Amino acid sequence: MRILVVGGTGLISSAFAATCAARGDDLTLITRGRTGRQTSPAEAKSIHVDATDADALRSALRGARLRGERWDAVVQFVAFTPDHVSDDVDTFAPLTDRYVLIATAAAYATFDHFHALTEDTPLSNPLWDYAQQKIACEEALTTRAPAAGLDYTIVRPAHTYGDSKIPAYTGNSRHPWTIVDRMRRGADILIPGDGTALWTVTHASDVAEGIRGLLESPEATGRAVHVTSDEALTWTGLYSAIARAAGLTAEQFTAQSVYVPSDALVAAAPSQQGSIRGDKMHCAVFDTSLLKELVPGWSATVPFSQGVAQAVTAFENHPDWCTVDDEANAMFDRLGAIYRRAVRDAQGG
Repeated sequence: MRILVVGGTGLISSAFAATCAARGDDLTLITRGRTGRQTSPAEAKSIHVDATDADALRSALRGARLRGERWDAVVQFVAFTPDHVSDDVDTFAPLTDRYVLIATAAAYATFDHFHALTEDTPLSNPLWDYAQQKIACEEALTTRAPAAGLDYTIVRPAHTYGDSKIPAYTGNSRHPWTIVDRMRRGADILIPGDGTALWTVTHASDVAEGIRGLLESPEATGRAVHVTSDEALTWTGLYSAIARAAGLTAEQFTAQSVYVPSDALVAAAPSQQGSIRGDKMHCAVFDTSLLKELVPGWSATVPFSQGVAQAVTAFENHPDWCTVDDEANAMFDRLGAIYRRAVRDAQGG
């Protein structure tokens, strides 16, 4: 299959590129030419351009268009505004049989009762601008693509991790090693709420296989499909798995754990309000029936305990990745002290 990837150096896009390369696809990556933690497949062709600049992108693709070249699929990983998607419809309609927009499962509405999320769950997240923009991206695509004669598929990944990303509730987005560093030096491990909310994390390789499988499915045309694991963990379970991968005993993990309300985390880190109030403080359990119907044989094969152990090892093999967030550390230390003192006060200590 001839595939054009807009992106290719991010967590999911690099895993997708590797999956395509392993299948022998004719792969072209559109990137800015910057190197990061992920490496591109050696056999992939590259176009270096800012894909958010529609004029520059069309100029870079002009030769392919004049030669009448077409891709079986264009997979867009880096569109975060509806204007970008609208531009993409005009740019890629003459060049591909299908446009795949990587959106987000964070766009789903939240509920005050257990609700397994399906693709029919309403899209509504007024608390997080990122999710609102992704909803608008979907709307732009579904509105403009039919008139342009462009087939499309929308993919909604959820919280994804991999060798270069260790997941946590907050405070480790830019420096994922922060949580492991805290665990290993005996610092407080802040767990949200009472730690029992269910949360789904999915390994990037499983997401990549799901996306690639959808490209083979004619029935996926015009559909939105989330690609997530079936493994839902409590936040205590997720952090305890990270702790085991970091080498902590169960006793050490229990002693270091401090349960902190989401409100306190938002108060201490207001910039995280959208991702916490609009997403992570709610249960997220997904019904993956549609994906399995469209991609027979697909399933998420990497359990979190295995995937996070691989990620910790990958960081250990790349010391330059093992940076920590000093600001987040100070916030965690402050909140940990407050809530440990509150428990002592409640006990009459």
